[in-house]
Amino acid sequence: MGEREKDGNIGPDLRNSSAPAGNAGEREQTSSSDPETVVLGEVQLILAEKRTALSVLRAGIAVFVLPLSVFSLLIATSKHYEIVDVLHLFALVLAICLGLVALGAYLVIRSVQRMHRYDLLINRIKKRHSRISEFID
Repeated sequence: MGEREKDGNIGPDLRNSSAPAGNAGEREQTSSSDPETVVLGEVQLILAEKRTALSVLRAGIAVFVLPLSVFSLLIATSKHYEIVDVLHLFALVLAICLGLVALGAYLVIRSVQRMHRYDLLINRIKKRHSRISEFID
């Protein structure tokens, strides 16, 4: 068994590679220790989370609007039935619609709160790192 197999390493063994020793190590070291790179990585992560919050907002709005469509359909077809005859079905539809409104409101409120939090985090980073603040709007 080779030394790599004893360590449990599955990937390629870079210790015996023919590439120049200083090149890969220097690039890796500068990219991980450069403060601007780390800060830009943090900002990119926060912006990715903000995009996710915007997607949740879009889904929340769609869920919130769905009961409006259902009630529009019920009102448009109301001349074809008597509400007293279908009261049990109407109550069920009303309960489902209220649940959808509550879920939509929850998603929208939660998304807006998270986006506000992400904006505050980005503003904090902009204040701490003035050189990077010119690139972040």
